[in-house]
Amino acid sequence: MKKLSLILVLFVLCTAFTTLNYYPIDGYTHTGIKRLKRLELIKSGELVDAAKLPAGAMKSYMDINLNLTSKKADSIGSFLVVDEAFQKEISSLFKGLDKSYSIAVLDISDPDSLRYAKRNETSGYQPGSVGKLAVLIGLFTQLAKIYPDDFEKRLDLLRSKSVRAGVWGLTDEHTIPIYNIETKKLVKRQVVASDVFTLFEWADHMLSVSNNGAASIVWREVLLMQIFGDKYPALTQDEADAYFKTANRRELTDIGNDVVNLPLRELGITKDEWRLGSFFTRGANTYVGDKDGSIGSPLGLMKFLIKLEQGNIVDEASSLEMKRLMYMTDRRIRYAQSPALKDAAVYFKSGSLYKCDRSKGEACGKYMGNVTNFMNSVVIVEHPDNCKYMVALMTNVLRKNSGTDHMMLASSIDKVITK
Repeated sequence: MKKLSLILVLFVLCTAFTTLNYYPIDGYTHTGIKRLKRLELIKSGELVDAAKLPAGAMKSYMDINLNLTSKKADSIGSFLVVDEAFQKEISSLFKGLDKSYSIAVLDISDPDSLRYAKRNETSGYQPGSVGKLAVLIGLFTQLAKIYPDDFEKRLDLLRSKSVRAGVWGLTDEHTIPIYNIETKKLVKRQVVASDVFTLFEWADHMLSVSNNGAASIVWREVLLMQIFGDKYPALTQDEADAYFKTANRRELTDIGNDVVNLPLRELGITKDEWRLGSFFTRGANTYVGDKDGSIGSPLGLMKFLIKLEQGNIVDEASSLEMKRLMYMTDRRIRYAQSPALKDAAVYFKSGSLYKCDRSKGEACGKYMGNVTNFMNSVVIVEHPDNCKYMVALMTNVLRKNSGTDHMMLASSIDKVITK
């Protein structure tokens, strides 16, 4: 780790927690996500932007593929067999570190010769914003129930169905990018109750800038899909608002919990490996409560990544669309900020949650909790030379910003795999 001091210097010079965006740049026509139109104009030279996109962010919508469909029928267990030589190399990266670091790594460069390594992979952590991936799975699960035989209708619903934020979107400090296609102006601000976006755009806000309000709104719509079924596409905003005013809070809590957790169980991910117990905003708690708490583990998240690459989350088309929503097309943070990944396509979700007790007289601040300091990275890396691998890294290192550790570990892991 000490040998990576140069990377640490570079990290300090960069903005550590800057905005990041997902989905392939040429995906505007496919999704209707307006910020993508702006990225298209920047890429073509029609708009000038100071932030230069890394080479790995330039992949086309049609160039993104699933890597393990040839092993679609294989069991999860067959992927999780430790390669002893690989294990030794990965373990060497954590010498001197305690059990606050947990990881699962799978090299999928050659699907017929997989390499897996792990460390404390069953340890449970507060997943933070990584839990938003469970909401994404819930969304595509419900879309398939509404239109079981027509994926294009599912996409059309994502593009055409617009919903208002309401109180569900409130109390989050993260901003969202709002791009006006006519004036070519971009504004970044917090969600307000009157905001209206399509389901595709809310899902993009949930992942691209990790907006908590957007995550609660998408989760709300997943709940409504479960309740109203094939009547959901025609459900008006007034009807939805009226329903929540009279609905039983305990019943809503149970349904809300089921729609994001039962799909995980169907994937073979146990309750102790990954579960989501609460909405992401206080505004949502007006209508739904918390249940069972949230937890994640590298093993549970690795199972998700494997199922995604197999095309086994709902179906291949849904899995591919979820992967596109995880594709980074702007500035990179934490694990993904490693210089070693600049030319690689990166599919990523990061999450953090920290807690301070200032009565201890210790240094404590943002992403530097002294009670808890969870930071998690879930990533698929695809280098141009066909080197491909997946990582689920979860840490709870107190009193230090672990974003640095994640970036340094990313470089070390990449070096082990690419050599």
